[in-house]
Amino acid sequence: MKRNWKNLTFGFLGGLVGFAAAAALNVPANAANVPESDEPIKLAMNEWTGQHITTQIAGEILKRAGYNVEYVTAGYFPQWQALADGTLTASLEIWSNNVGDNWEKAEASGNVVKLGDLGLDTNEGWMYPKHVAELCPGLPDWKALADCAETLATSDTFPNGRILSYPADWGTRSADIIEGLEIPFEAVPAGSEGALVAELKSAVAKKEPLVMMFWAPHWVFAEVEVDWVQLPKYDAACAEDPAWGPNPNKTNDCGVDVANTFKVAWVGMKDKWPVAHKFLSDFQMAAPDQEPMMKAVDVDGEDLQAVVKAWVDANEATWKPWLDAAMQ
Repeated sequence: MKRNWKNLTFGFLGGLVGFAAAAALNVPANAANVPESDEPIKLAMNEWTGQHITTQIAGEILKRAGYNVEYVTAGYFPQWQALADGTLTASLEIWSNNVGDNWEKAEASGNVVKLGDLGLDTNEGWMYPKHVAELCPGLPDWKALADCAETLATSDTFPNGRILSYPADWGTRSADIIEGLEIPFEAVPAGSEGALVAELKSAVAKKEPLVMMFWAPHWVFAEVEVDWVQLPKYDAACAEDPAWGPNPNKTNDCGVDVANTFKVAWVGMKDKWPVAHKFLSDFQMAAPDQEPMMKAVDVDGEDLQAVVKAWVDANEATWKPWLDAAMQ
């Protein structure tokens, strides 16, 4: 076969020129191959603001690297089939405590893979505004609550203390813990998430006693400082074996299993967009970053895209090393 040496030489020289230009601009050599495909990377948008922020920050960075990114509204549970068949490329904020067996089934199919932990510092359990420690010496140790029951009571619960609990249709976790630990408290359900937040802010403003069930991250922590009651660490045996835990006569004598957050992707992403795959694997989202953005969107009414862009603009030192490493 007759070779076209002129074209080969031109291609070789062109490659050298491109490499030299990339080096001169301090751009990784692999950047010349990005995006690996013009097809859109489709990122799942689930039902809560924190997930929207996580997803669009990652998507904004991918766009700046040259990728075609689409945000696709996808239910948290229905999204798994779309991830398995490649209709969705990735979902970036999976919570281990509420995903059920969906992740295990998806992983077992071989069509969905884990991209690594997201890095959110999560928590769930009983918390209190900082000033309550002055009203109940011994906190955050849960044992201190028994000596502070009357201080933490309301007229409806006295002489028992009150734990402001999740709305009734969210379950009975606070009541279960109270029974398991056998402390003189009552779980009083709040009417809604909004009611929980309102009472927390009121207690802070008036320096009133309050212990309540809640979770993190949440936008309210961009406004108020809290501490968490140190309940006995969760173990699966806590719910099944009375002999486990500090109360040998009861189950549920422990705190809540703290969630892990992680990212998942369609198995074909690594071959189709290897640089983007590596970037998303390394990408992290910190709760102290996410919470003020949630407040900006949910409370202050700011535009989600504007909030995301502002964070990406201001935090290049955080995300650029992940992108650079992906392009090596």
